Amino acid sequence: MDFTLSPEVEETRLAIRKFVEERIMPLEEDPASYDDHENIDLDLLKQVQSEARDRGLWCLSMPKERGGRGFDTVGMAACYEEMNRSIFGPVCFNAAAPDDGNMYVLNKVATDEQKEKWLQPIIDGKVRSSIVMTEPAPGAGSDPGGMMLTRAEKKGDKWVVQGRKWFITGAGVADHFILLARTSDEPRRNLTAFLFHKDTPGWEIERRIPIMGPEEHGGHCELMFNGMEIPDENRLMGVGEGMKCVQIRLGTARLTHCMRWLGLAKRSLEIANEYISNRDAFGSKLSKRESVQLLLGDAAMDIEIGRLLTMKAAWALDQGSRARKEVSMAKVAVADVLFKAVDTAIQLNGARGYSKDTVLEWIYRYARQAKLVDGASEVHKMVLAGALAENGMDFWSWGNPEQ
Repeated sequence: MDFTLSPEVEETRLAIRKFVEERIMPLEEDPASYDDHENIDLDLLKQVQSEARDRGLWCLSMPKERGGRGFDTVGMAACYEEMNRSIFGPVCFNAAAPDDGNMYVLNKVATDEQKEKWLQPIIDGKVRSSIVMTEPAPGAGSDPGGMMLTRAEKKGDKWVVQGRKWFITGAGVADHFILLARTSDEPRRNLTAFLFHKDTPGWEIERRIPIMGPEEHGGHCELMFNGMEIPDENRLMGVGEGMKCVQIRLGTARLTHCMRWLGLAKRSLEIANEYISNRDAFGSKLSKRESVQLLLGDAAMDIEIGRLLTMKAAWALDQGSRARKEVSMAKVAVADVLFKAVDTAIQLNGARGYSKDTVLEWIYRYARQAKLVDGASEVHKMVLAGALAENGMDFWSWGNPEQ
C-alpha cells in the first residue's frame, strides 16, 4: 500500500489536530465540562459541534451531498486518530460510536425513503442513534445468529417484537434505533433488522447499567420489548438478512474503534513523555534512565504496529473486501496497545498518573472495555484461527485482499 495521504485528507487531518489541541483538549481541565457520567456536557457539546461543522470537520465518512466529506476508510483512519487525542474528541465531529457505525450501514443499505427519515437527522446532528443486538444470557452475545431470543412476528403489515436486550450503547439519549430480532428458525436466514423511533410504544428502558466508566452519552442500557409494533416499511434490508446487515456495519465499525483508540494511546504517551522530560530523580531527568526509555520505546513501537494493522484493514475495506481477518487482527492488537500505552503512561507518571490530575485514569478505565466491545478478543482470535485453517500459507498472502 501507499501510505501517502491525499492532499484533502492531510489538510483535514491537520485541521482536526489543531482544533483538538486548541479547542477540545483545554476543556478536559475544567470540571464544569463534564456531565454526570464523565463525558462532555451536552450543552457544551452542542457549541463545539457547531464550531467543528463550521470548519468543515463534520461527518467525514458520509457523502458530500448529505453534508459529509465523503472520505474513504483510509482517510477516516488518519483523521479519527487525531480526533481521539482528546477524550471528548470523536463526538464533537459526529464520529463517535454507535452513531458512526449506524450512519455507515444506513448509507449503505437503506432505501432512499429510509435515508431521509432515519439517516439524515443523525448526519445533521439533530438526533442520536443506537443499535440493539446484545441480550442477557442465555440470549445473543458474540453468537447472535445462533442464540438470538428476541423475536419479531409478522402480523399483517406490522412486526410485533417481544424480548430483552442489554448493554445497548447510547440508548438513554437515542431517538433512532436499529433492532436485530429473530424472525424464523431457518438456518443462516433467521434474523431481520428493523428501524424504530424512541416514541414507539411497546418498549422501555429498564435500567442504565452501571459500568466501570466513563460512559458514552446515553450509557449502556437494558431494554424490554413487550409487543412493540414496527411497520414493515421500517424493515432494513430483506427478511432474513439481519446478519448480512450487521456484518456490513460491524466490519467498518470495529475498525473505527481501532482508529480512535490509537489516538488515546498516543495521547497517553504524550502525557508520559512530557512528564519524564521534566521530572528529576537521582540527579537526572527520568527520560535519561534506560528503564524508562525501554518502557516508552516498547509502547511507541506497539502503537505503530497497531496503526499499520489498522491502515491495512482500512485499505482492504476500500478495495471492496470484507477484510474479516484484517479487521480482527487490528481489533485484537489495538485493544491491547491502548491498554499497554495508558498503563505505561500511568507507571511513568507515578502517583500523578494514578490521580485525576491527568486524563490517564479516565483512559485507563475506558481502555479495559476495548478487549470486550464489538467482539471479545478471544472471538476474534477464533476468526483468525479459522482463516489460518482454511487458507494455510495464503493467510499471509500479498496483493489484493480476498473479496
